Amino acid sequence: MDAMNMRTAVIVDAVRTPSGRGKPGGALSGIHPVDLAAHVLRATLERNGLDSRQIDDVLLGCVSQVGEQTMNIARQAVLAAGFDERVPATTIDRQCGSSQQAAHFAAQGVMAGQYDIVIAGGVESMSRVPLGIAASVAGSPFSPGLHTRYPDGLVNQGVSAELIAARWGFSRDELDAYAAESHERAAEAQVQGRFASQLLAVDGAEIDETVRPGTAVAGLSGLAPAFRTDAMAERFPEIDWLITPGNSSPLTDGASAVLIMSEQKALELGLTPRARFHAFAVVGDDPLMMLTGPIPATRRVLERGGLTIDDLDAYEVNEAFAPVPLAWAAELGADAAKLNPWGGAIALGHALGSSGTRLLGTLLAHLESTGGRYGLQTMCEGGGMANATIIERL
Repeated sequence: MDAMNMRTAVIVDAVRTPSGRGKPGGALSGIHPVDLAAHVLRATLERNGLDSRQIDDVLLGCVSQVGEQTMNIARQAVLAAGFDERVPATTIDRQCGSSQQAAHFAAQGVMAGQYDIVIAGGVESMSRVPLGIAASVAGSPFSPGLHTRYPDGLVNQGVSAELIAARWGFSRDELDAYAAESHERAAEAQVQGRFASQLLAVDGAEIDETVRPGTAVAGLSGLAPAFRTDAMAERFPEIDWLITPGNSSPLTDGASAVLIMSEQKALELGLTPRARFHAFAVVGDDPLMMLTGPIPATRRVLERGGLTIDDLDAYEVNEAFAPVPLAWAAELGADAAKLNPWGGAIALGHALGSSGTRLLGTLLAHLESTGGRYGLQTMCEGGGMANATIIERL
């Protein structure tokens, strides 16, 4: 489609469940992930006075597509939510960026004229479908061909985070201080009701139970490294082994969604466009370092958007592990005050398939709260990838 005729894709609404601890006994652990996703889909319709028959498509991210999250969970959620049976849906796996990719596809479909109204979102129940369970029941994804290219083998994300900490020279105190500040910012945002416009109560759960007010470096300093093994220590002698549960994102349950449509359709329906999509990027990067992708993704999206880092009023950089946003900020020359200003995934949780649209909703709410114009969202992703999105508040 000619750029002159390309339609504007806008965000009309963003909703999410609270973040539940992703283990038995967590606030959302008793809810089937299909029903968790259905909850945010129903709320999206109800809050905006829409009939499900007006929705052209539903795109949901989900990483562990096994067990209760298999069989195209997006379609199952559409049906469980009571949508008209004619509403289609598909499930996307771009690892941790799955729902951010869903939002990209949704917005790009609107811009190309293929959608008028679409819901993008994601879901992950890490209490009910544990991380890594797919490989344990169905075999390893690391094929002979992959081992031929990487004979020493790739590593898990925790080891990649250790490699980033070593390359950028971060100390344990720096990582723990960043984690403590994430909790402090999130706890303050909770008290101030910053998340209220997005949060949906679920079975009595009304706030993010992953946030730990009062978290201090002194308490985090006693936690043991989580990813050190003798084999990894021998392979990577440069690693000091600094990554702990305290400076990592916790296992999390949650679902989120954003309502995306053409600006013209929103105005026709009497709905308020809250932000427009300004630029997109997705990149591949070193699969061993794995989590550095947000750095080149940000450079690419800024170039595509005709902006500089100083033009941005806030940036949501997913806190999979503390070294990820710290390395990103060091490389981009970013303002620490604008980085995850209401806390990040270390405090607010990382329900893998849901995190992309969770961050997008947080970014939108922050821009509206502060009067900011441009916001950036970027996610590191398994296998060495990253998405980046710039939105403009309207």
